Amino acid sequence: MALVGCGTTVQESLKINPALKTNIGQGRRVVILPFADYTDADSIESAYRRNLFVSENLTDRFVQNGFTTPVQEDVFRYLIDRNIINVVAYSENTSASLEYELQKDWSPAMKAELQKYKEYSRSSGISSNPALDSPGTLGLDQTQISLLGQNFAADYVIRGSIVQYKTRQDPSWAPWKKGIISFVAGVTNKIAFGQARSDSYDELGSMIAGGALGAIYGDVSDNWPYNKANKSILGVSGGRSGNTIVWGAIGAGLGKVAYNAGDIPQAVVQLRMSVQDAYNGEVVWTNRIDVKVSPQSVLADYQYDALFESATEKGVHVLMDDFLYKLNPGAQAMAREKEANLNKRGARSTRR
Repeated sequence: MALVGCGTTVQESLKINPALKTNIGQGRRVVILPFADYTDADSIESAYRRNLFVSENLTDRFVQNGFTTPVQEDVFRYLIDRNIINVVAYSENTSASLEYELQKDWSPAMKAELQKYKEYSRSSGISSNPALDSPGTLGLDQTQISLLGQNFAADYVIRGSIVQYKTRQDPSWAPWKKGIISFVAGVTNKIAFGQARSDSYDELGSMIAGGALGAIYGDVSDNWPYNKANKSILGVSGGRSGNTIVWGAIGAGLGKVAYNAGDIPQAVVQLRMSVQDAYNGEVVWTNRIDVKVSPQSVLADYQYDALFESATEKGVHVLMDDFLYKLNPGAQAMAREKEANLNKRGARSTRR
């Protein structure tokens, strides 16, 4: 039997679901401004991409609920033309602090080292202070908000901040997430030694825990490698003590493997969103969301882009749900019920 693979697997996701559209925002227009990014971004470029992903999710949710929005590039152009934000090349921002240091009274040798690091930072994309360069960190007064609203004929101005956008390890010890060996060795290590001060001690503790479990198994087992038929292997006699040593070594090795495996990546996204009246600048609604997303099992998608996509979409979804409920409680309650029923039908069809 021959297996021939010549096709492709296609995954598609329509972000604005026609079945979930509402008229809550009908007749209203919103302008979405860039969010202030206060996270520890690795580069200005990643900060802009992160901001773009947040604004795109917001645009989808507003359009789905009947609001109209201007093209986001037009909003950027308006802000740039009025010097509200300053969009510069990424490479020009990455070495701003180094350029400042080069102007100081350093020795020629020190300036040479700073120049080397400046060139390295430009080539590697290291950012000096991405939070300060975020386009949304500048404040807007009531006059600027009103002029912005008039220019785009908007009812609301949407602003916000990206408070956290980082990765970490999921603290869960669920065996279906960590794997069986990592779970057993890790739990034994934590119970026996507690929280280690450094990774090296934690690895040593995991090896000791694995070795201890292996030695216990070897001590009560007389089947392998030494048994009644094989009392000597390659000229080395053993017995129960030999099994204890061999299984202890195997357990220590598995403990080391378990320490270097069993990672559960987690995406952490925290967003603040505010809605201002475009006529007087008054904040009519604001809220903050903290979302943590990790794979459901060892077989789930571990890619960080998928985790951050899920976390950002969930965060924007919950914030928008809260705002829409304030705007029209009855209609949003019906929309929630409709979405819940649609998700249930989707889950049943997936199980089939």
